[in-house]
Amino acid sequence: MNIVTLPKTIDNDVALTDITFGFDTALSIATDAIDRLHSTAHSHHRIIVVEIMGHNAGWLGLGAGMASGADVILIPEIPYDVNLVAEAIRRRRHRGKNFSIVAVSEGALAKEDDLLLTELQTRKKKAKENGDEKKLKKAIDSLSQFKSIQKENTLLLSSKLETLTGLESRLTILGHLQRGGTPSAADRILATRLGTKAVEAIAKQQYGHMLAVNGETTRLIPLEEVAGQRKIIPIDHPWIRSAIETGTCLGAEIPIHEVV
Repeated sequence: MNIVTLPKTIDNDVALTDITFGFDTALSIATDAIDRLHSTAHSHHRIIVVEIMGHNAGWLGLGAGMASGADVILIPEIPYDVNLVAEAIRRRRHRGKNFSIVAVSEGALAKEDDLLLTELQTRKKKAKENGDEKKLKKAIDSLSQFKSIQKENTLLLSSKLETLTGLESRLTILGHLQRGGTPSAADRILATRLGTKAVEAIAKQQYGHMLAVNGETTRLIPLEEVAGQRKIIPIDHPWIRSAIETGTCLGAEIPIHEVV
């Protein structure tokens, strides 16, 4: 088929492009939502846990959390320790700040759950390589059960934080509100840029490519280089360092010298 495609997703996780259109709009919506929740958290002395979209990549969660001044940000790329999160909230309380905002990507996992997921994925891979249908089915069923339980992950996190800190905790799931609404100006310009370049590629019969953003320019990337790849946040990303330096808890101990 003659295909020219564009990087469109609110998760910003398409490989080999600086940004995807849809991300800026969703980021603004999530940031605005957390801004609004600050009033309730402050006046009622509560922990507000906000679930933000992002199954496997934390761009939305990290970006919205930083922009809105969240006290804790949990993302899929950094498995968290709930005790470290609770300790950070207790420290805030000792300083007279009786509320905390916890921004959580929906795919964020506790360390023990991340280890279990890795083990289950390894079992599935080995069973598939060995052609063991019985073990493969069992591994697939176990993964399915794990993912089903993880749908309640942020609810369980909210409950644990309430127990560990003694502060009332409330969960807000932004869900598909992040996917709708009026596109931001930045997204409209980006979509126009990519759309016009896509038409040029079609006119030149440059099929089998994705239009990628590269700074202020665009470039054609062969689809085979993009397919099956995912852009996640590297531990040395500048956003991670900025979050650490502003005192944000990321749920894990990350030495600042390891971050660029």
